[in-house]
Amino acid sequence: MVGAPSVKVKSALDYIEEACRIVADTIMLVGKYMKPGVNTLEIDQIADDYICSRGALPSIKNYQVPWTTIINGKECQLVYKYATCISVNDAVVHGLPSKDCVLQEGDIVSFDCLACKNGYHGDAAYTFGVGVISEEKARLLRVTQEALMLGLEQATGRNKVYAISGAIQKHVEKNGFSCVRELVGHGIGESIHEEPSIPNFIPPLMHRDQYPNVRLRAGQTLAIEPMVNAGKHKVYTDKDGWTVRTVDGKPSAHFEHTVLVQEKEPPIILTLLD
Repeated sequence: MVGAPSVKVKSALDYIEEACRIVADTIMLVGKYMKPGVNTLEIDQIADDYICSRGALPSIKNYQVPWTTIINGKECQLVYKYATCISVNDAVVHGLPSKDCVLQEGDIVSFDCLACKNGYHGDAAYTFGVGVISEEKARLLRVTQEALMLGLEQATGRNKVYAISGAIQKHVEKNGFSCVRELVGHGIGESIHEEPSIPNFIPPLMHRDQYPNVRLRAGQTLAIEPMVNAGKHKVYTDKDGWTVRTVDGKPSAHFEHTVLVQEKEPPIILTLLD
């Protein structure tokens, strides 16, 4: 469920900043383990242990979605059992860590991490290359990361949401890639998903009610997260009910930062990697 938008007071911002620092440190830690032969469940456990060692909790562990899903012909309510989402190659987001998913030379791996401390959340994602990756995958990672930085530069109190969306979409499509439509960025704070929604594309005129072009406000904290496919923008959800994959089997990249909106200056990146 999406929480109401809010401008954060200083005490809340301090807590969010602390949670974001833990997330950034976790990403840097797991980067050392993105090697051939390591399985994604091992990486998740390393992240889980580290987040807890910092006096925080993985925000998505035991997260229950507020709707029912049909899996194997049965209606069920999904509960996420892991500390992180680890999505490999054609998996866009929400990949389930598994001992059977062993990293191979040339894979790309989206690592999406959220931590909660003192009741406030931080959120970031980074896509790693495993060993030597193809030229196409390397370009996909570079363009997606560039799109994130171009988008977050627009997150000021003088702009509206679509300023972020347009900057991301323009850079992605100029380079021959596509932005996922079904998944978007969001506000973050006491809830992992708050308003406003931040699409990585400008919605068609008749579909803008879903993602309103609201004005940003200084003091908001936002999770901006382009999800970029090498091929078509269309995706589907795997039989596990979680993993989102590209329909054409081509690779996808995902980069994300939590930022603090300022009135005139570019936002402060709270999950900046050292």
